[in-house]
Amino acid sequence: MCLVIGTLLLLVDSYHRFLPGSSFEDILLAKAAERAFYYLVIPVLIVGLIFRDRPADYGLTLGDWRTGLKWTAAFALLGAPVLIFVARTPAMVQYYDRFPAALERLLPTVALDLVGWEFFFRGFLLFGLLRLMGPTAVVAQAVPFALAHLGKPEAETLTTIFGGTLFGWLAWRSRSFLYPFLLHWFIYSIVVVAAQA
Repeated sequence: MCLVIGTLLLLVDSYHRFLPGSSFEDILLAKAAERAFYYLVIPVLIVGLIFRDRPADYGLTLGDWRTGLKWTAAFALLGAPVLIFVARTPAMVQYYDRFPAALERLLPTVALDLVGWEFFFRGFLLFGLLRLMGPTAVVAQAVPFALAHLGKPEAETLTTIFGGTLFGWLAWRSRSFLYPFLLHWFIYSIVVVAAQA
């Protein structure tokens, strides 16, 4: 059921934009708000009202915060030099050059976009699939995550199956979507800033 609902939400997000926006920055913010609704609000309502489960059972909790913060910090520190290098490649610079350069605009927009995105993949899908598939759900949830990156630079899209699996492992180990969210927020932000440097 999570896969069917998830697929429908991804398709609606891909084909439609409901909130207005004239500039690229306004459109980016509108899309982030829509994604928070699609990928956080709707799944949480489905979990509570239809599945009759607790959102905490789908990773909407602090979980094992010591494990979560330890691995989030380790992955961020180890990955930062590689991310900065990759962000400076021509395809990444061309794609991310149009994103807001001002951190006070970039960081909240990215956070709004990714809080829903991460709950959807590392909460709703991961913990929903774990009940059926066991730990292989860590990899399974990374497949639609990678496909959702089509249209982004090739190097980024190709690595998302591995990054999505890493994020899934982090959520599984910590029992929370929060730590993959923090790591993804860091990655997204550092890539945009480095691509524009």
